[in-house]
Amino acid sequence: MNARVPFLDLAAQQAEIADEVIPVWRDQLAAAAFIGGAAVEAFEREYAEYIGVEHVVGVSNGTDALELAYRAVGVGPGDEIIMPANTFIATAEAASRVGAVPVFVDVDDEHLLIDPEAAEAAITSRTKAIVPVHLFGQTAPMELIGPIAARHGLEIVEDAAQSQGARGPAGRAGAVARIAATSFYPGKNLGAAGDAGAVMTNDAALADRVRNLAAHGSSAKYVHDRVGINARLDAVQATVLRAKLRRLDGWNAARAAAAARYDELLAGIGDVRTPAVRPGNADVWHLYVIRVADRDGVADALAAAGVGCGIHYPTPVHLTEAYAALGGRRGQCPTAEAAADRILSLPMFPHLTPAQQDAVADALACAVGA
Repeated sequence: MNARVPFLDLAAQQAEIADEVIPVWRDQLAAAAFIGGAAVEAFEREYAEYIGVEHVVGVSNGTDALELAYRAVGVGPGDEIIMPANTFIATAEAASRVGAVPVFVDVDDEHLLIDPEAAEAAITSRTKAIVPVHLFGQTAPMELIGPIAARHGLEIVEDAAQSQGARGPAGRAGAVARIAATSFYPGKNLGAAGDAGAVMTNDAALADRVRNLAAHGSSAKYVHDRVGINARLDAVQATVLRAKLRRLDGWNAARAAAAARYDELLAGIGDVRTPAVRPGNADVWHLYVIRVADRDGVADALAAAGVGCGIHYPTPVHLTEAYAALGGRRGQCPTAEAAADRILSLPMFPHLTPAQQDAVADALACAVGA
């Protein structure tokens, strides 16, 4: 196969919005208007309307957004936060940054999302919050996590970094719990041209607290109410996000169409296990994650054939060196561990063409010996 299929094509997205954003960037440069201001305020208002919340606070990146959300609901030193082992390390890293202890639980085998029963079994007297991660483009089982949190008096902090536009039985990702955090890293469904993120809430007091914390704990210049951090969203990124937000539903629809086509193309190919969507979910297909037996061999074969791929994630967080001090061990989260050895993310982006998908399917069939 001679075709080169990238895992992700960000250049196509940027080309689509260039004529819209470059003139605005020139005006911002001329005015030296870089931090906060009209573009940030407009994006916050538009994204709040899009996901259906009262308040969005734009911040510097998704990890800071999680930290700010944790702090806003009172998570602090010694508190435990329950989260899935199958997530990007930032979910845990932000907990560590506020002095909390991440408690890793298993995921369900069908969708690789947090297992509600495992989450409830992990609750102790020190548990402060549960973080259901909306992974790969679909929402976690919020309709099951919500009652668990209510029974035990726990906060829910949604990690919505991979799910802009997704919906589930309980509502739209980022708009179900009292507070949520998201990332606008360039590769996300709604991605900036650099780092960016946001915190979402319907609680005005929480929004004010997040905004204050993100600006050095300052309510007015040189007036500092608490120890905060520097985590403000800049106008350059807000301009990109506004342009992409107007295209997000169309781009998500293109991802869904590509996912449906992958399902057809990959049906019956060797031992390839295609992803499943939870009942009631509207998946926005941030990633298309298959499972194969010889994952590393298949990945090497795809690379040799010119097809990009990724692994999300090769090591469950409880087994990373960063969290070795917590005593994580193999067998602690068996489903996440087994999946980590088999998962492979295929090319998925809004501008993916049928010809590119054909090339992916052909290369995959050869790789698995179908």
